[in-house]
Amino acid sequence: MPRPHGFSYEQHTGGTVRITHHGRPATTLNGPRAARFLAEVETSDPQLVMARWTGNYKRGNERTARDHPRNRG
Repeated sequence: MPRPHGFSYEQHTGGTVRITHHGRPATTLNGPRAARFLAEVETSDPQLVMARWTGNYKRGNERTARDHPRNRG
């Protein structure tokens, strides 16, 4: 599975963090959730962290979809 890419985040006044994916808003974090996100993004791979926080991460059905007869080549 390819690594996530295209995520970015902006920290706004008041402690709000907005995460975007390819320029489109993905989620907005406020208060303690924003602080936890900022602490985590500093210590880990930012793209993986943002993918996980937005929910755009492995959903568990990748293998099932790959093995479906319609997707076999």
